[in-house]
Amino acid sequence: MTNYQPKFLPLLQEDKERYDIEIFDIILVTGDAYVDHPSFGTALLGRLLWEKGFTVGIISQPDWRKNDDFTKLGRPNLFFSVSSGNVDSMVNEFTPALKHREKDLYSPSGNKLRPPRSVSVYTDRLHALFPDTPIIIGGIEASLRRFAHYDYWSDSVRQSVLADAPADLLIFGMGETQICEVAERLSKGRFDLSDIPGTACKISKKIWEPDDSQIIIPSFEEVRLSPKHYISAFNTIHNEMNPFLGKRLAQTHPKCVIVANRPTMPLNPGELDKLYLLPFTRRSHPAYHAVIPALDPIRFSVTSHRGCFGECSFCAISLHQGRIIQSRGEDSIVEEVTRLTHDPLFRGTVTDVGGPTANMYGAYCHKWWKTGPCFEKKCSPECPHLDISQERYLDLLDRLEEIEGVKKVFISSGLRYDLFPGHEKKVLKRLTRHISGHLKVAPEHIVPHVLALMNKPGADEFEKFRKSFEDTWSGKEKRQYLLPYFISGHPGTTMEDMIILAEYMRDKSIYVEQVQDFTPTPMTASTTMYHTGLTLSGDEQIYIPRGHEKILQRAIIHYRDPGKYTLVREALESSKRRDLIGNTRNCLIPDRRKRKK
Repeated sequence: MTNYQPKFLPLLQEDKERYDIEIFDIILVTGDAYVDHPSFGTALLGRLLWEKGFTVGIISQPDWRKNDDFTKLGRPNLFFSVSSGNVDSMVNEFTPALKHREKDLYSPSGNKLRPPRSVSVYTDRLHALFPDTPIIIGGIEASLRRFAHYDYWSDSVRQSVLADAPADLLIFGMGETQICEVAERLSKGRFDLSDIPGTACKISKKIWEPDDSQIIIPSFEEVRLSPKHYISAFNTIHNEMNPFLGKRLAQTHPKCVIVANRPTMPLNPGELDKLYLLPFTRRSHPAYHAVIPALDPIRFSVTSHRGCFGECSFCAISLHQGRIIQSRGEDSIVEEVTRLTHDPLFRGTVTDVGGPTANMYGAYCHKWWKTGPCFEKKCSPECPHLDISQERYLDLLDRLEEIEGVKKVFISSGLRYDLFPGHEKKVLKRLTRHISGHLKVAPEHIVPHVLALMNKPGADEFEKFRKSFEDTWSGKEKRQYLLPYFISGHPGTTMEDMIILAEYMRDKSIYVEQVQDFTPTPMTASTTMYHTGLTLSGDEQIYIPRGHEKILQRAIIHYRDPGKYTLVREALESSKRRDLIGNTRNCLIPDRRKRKK
């Protein structure tokens, strides 16, 4: 272990001549700056493909207005792969209020260097320059746009990105298995890629032949014109996200048919261990002379698992990573952290050990690995088939702190409070040893009908946890604090619901600095409700906050902020709740109007 010295791979444009590579097998194009860290998808795939024996070049944040960056590495021997990067380029470019963001955290010095709709823009440029070279698209942006989808930024239903962009194949979900299979087939002269799990392709309508292996979902025109058809398509896509039993889905578009195979099988612990123990340097490429803001917070973080069975309506993880929890072995994580101690930049603190939900590490259901998650019901702590132990996760964190050179192991990922058994104080005390001042949890709301639409645990569950947490730290001189996250503007949420939440925060002395204003991102249940104005059954209409009301809903949670006074007052007056404006202890804001003499 003491001889562990990771080295940079010959990946970027600047390295080609230095390493005397005449032609790369594969060229990855990304909207992110190149950071050799396992949390960055491009680095993960590049390392893996290199390990498999392929030479890999990376074009990072190319200037899409010119040809130069796209031609620096020449034509690859096998294919181009295009991704917007770690985040959706539209989410990265625009705030929920549709204003341009000032910075891109995945770029040097936060400079904005990627275009909106990066996947399509990059693919168009590559196809124009290299029309005969296969182009594979993937990553979060492509994955969640594999079928016709509602696009918040144009307020319209758009075609599959595969129908819009001149790409040959789309990889959805976590792409390691698929991209390696594509590389192996093309290297052997096999050009039929249409049957690879976890991929989607487009077929000319002239030659497409539907068969019993396919489920035909409503067409692009049908989902564009009919809310009921849109909901039907979404429900079918969601229900077929089963790597064991899922079927091929087909959706017709004006010029082609999009056909998506079942999801790929999740990686087993051994495969995950090998992947995350590849020799990442955890640094940005030496070509950069400026800081990549997204790197520092996660430089010494460790991924313990993938997947999330929570299925929050506004989250796309279940449609990208899946519901099956894929946990690494403890020894593998120990080895990775031991490697960190030999990094000259490491100061003894592991900033995070987690995944989409940190305390789902080690969760197991025998059905997951035989037939996939249950079709008829959702996973929950009450299910007798689900084995989930908080002790196993906490034991892992404690074990990591025993490694020589490690001073502290923290949890920065979110936690599910409903997974703690009876909110036992001894478990909470062990947990908060690994929290740096604040415990992050996400109740999101406290009004029952809103929580039901979000698919979140009931408000009583959060209140029990909150009381248990406060009792644990009551009277302590040095204590931890609960940091809850809430969402405003979610489908089904009225201004009255947000005022109830604000009153709850007042009564429980809860104050938050950050509130998530709901953003309708492609392929989530919440976005389906936002676009259609209906529940997922299609039988019940729900209230949809839009425009200025979304701004008011967000402001009401910040009622203590003097800068939000005017908006909060407008929200209260429009809801006929002037009783909350005044100078008594129950009021949210003071009455600043001048009294007449």
